[in-house]
Amino acid sequence: MSSVGIGQRPQNRRQMTVKAVWTGIWLVYLSAPVSDLVHGGHSTGVVVLGWCGLVAFVGWYGALVFRTGRGETTPFVLVSLGVLAAEAALLSFTLGREWLVLFVYVSIASGAVLPLLMARWAIPAVSAVLTAIALTVPGGKAYLAGLLIPAFLGGFAMTGVRELIRTTIALREARATVAQLAANEERLRLARDLHDLLGHSLSLITLKSELAGRMLPDHPEKAAQQVADIEQVSRQALVDVREAVTGYRRPRLSGELAGAQVALTAAGVTAELPAEPDLTDVAEESESALAWALREAVTNVVRHSGARRCAVELVRRQTLDGPVLELSVEDDGSGGSGHGPGNGLTGLTERLEKVGGALEAGRVRHGFRLVARVPTQAPFEAADHPVGSGA
Repeated sequence: MSSVGIGQRPQNRRQMTVKAVWTGIWLVYLSAPVSDLVHGGHSTGVVVLGWCGLVAFVGWYGALVFRTGRGETTPFVLVSLGVLAAEAALLSFTLGREWLVLFVYVSIASGAVLPLLMARWAIPAVSAVLTAIALTVPGGKAYLAGLLIPAFLGGFAMTGVRELIRTTIALREARATVAQLAANEERLRLARDLHDLLGHSLSLITLKSELAGRMLPDHPEKAAQQVADIEQVSRQALVDVREAVTGYRRPRLSGELAGAQVALTAAGVTAELPAEPDLTDVAEESESALAWALREAVTNVVRHSGARRCAVELVRRQTLDGPVLELSVEDDGSGGSGHGPGNGLTGLTERLEKVGGALEAGRVRHGFRLVARVPTQAPFEAADHPVGSGA
């Protein structure tokens, strides 16, 4: 039905041809007025005027159907419907009952071009006028039953078809919107992943490069080891970026703890990290969000804080909303130079909120502290129970 364009302007030649064919099929019901003009025994003058009136009616009807968009209430629409109704009434009164069929076209046109609320009133009004004229025109009562039902039901059927087309178009537009939102979300995910992955890896590469440069004159063998580490980090960063692009990257806390130990040590920061935790009852999405939080926090410590010590804790807590897993990263540095949250913390907040978690970050008495909390799937037997001890 939507390809026919009921209640819509044709947008190209193909649509115009299809619409003309469908409109032409419905014009077959004008056979009664045509037969009356040919075989009705009217005078030549009446026949000429009748043909003129019929051509004018069909022409105006076609202009209304072809030129009017869905649900418009322009003066052209209202005037056109009024002209069609007046022509139908005039021809029915002057030429006889065969011309009452024109009211069916007026009713269908009302259903096709008027907004639904107006069509609900216009179609019964046209049917009422049809009834009144049929009871007035000689022999019209016999035609009333055969025309009233098509006029009434045909008009409302057309409104139903229009609403179906409107709903279909709205669903297509909604589907396109959902697809666009999904694409935007995927771009945001990729941007967060690349920021977290490359920020951490490039910071570590920079530190090790500087360290290798200082070691090169006096300790070439140690410098060579740092260069080997740089190569390993670079290769791992390449793998991580490829996995992030394909959507398969899910960092694990155990791996990020090991990476945090390497990064902090290379930066000359004393690291206090928990032992490898047991996370068998923690949702994979929650663990992944905490892993990203640890990576972002350690990257900020290495790049911005100037800290000499960094302590990482991982504890289970029982809250009013249920059991949570809490990660805290605290350093004794001076913090970054910015006055507001950067892209990393903003993206991290979005990650945690997607799994029902939360992020707190700010200055403490002797440094900076970041706390990330995520819900777990299974309740814990005891609240405030450390997952790992200091290392």
